[in-house]
Amino acid sequence: MSEGCRAGCGACCIAPSITSAIPGMPEGKPAGVRCLQLDEHNLCRLFGDPSRPKVCERFNFDASVCGEHREEALATLTWLEQDTR
Repeated sequence: MSEGCRAGCGACCIAPSITSAIPGMPEGKPAGVRCLQLDEHNLCRLFGDPSRPKVCERFNFDASVCGEHREEALATLTWLEQDTR
């Protein structure tokens, strides 16, 4: 996990679309859909696994995106997803 990343947040695994293949989701995932690899505690099952998509590996905690809490991260990432279509 990146420094500052909130364990159990999972916003980056829900809000944005991911166009690359994810184990169990060969077509990726649409925005707003929970990744199948996000466990019941909102932790990535693929963290540290070579099958984890590169886009996920490159995502780092940034206070301007992730905010102060999970709901803020979900709102910002949802807005960014819609604004960059």
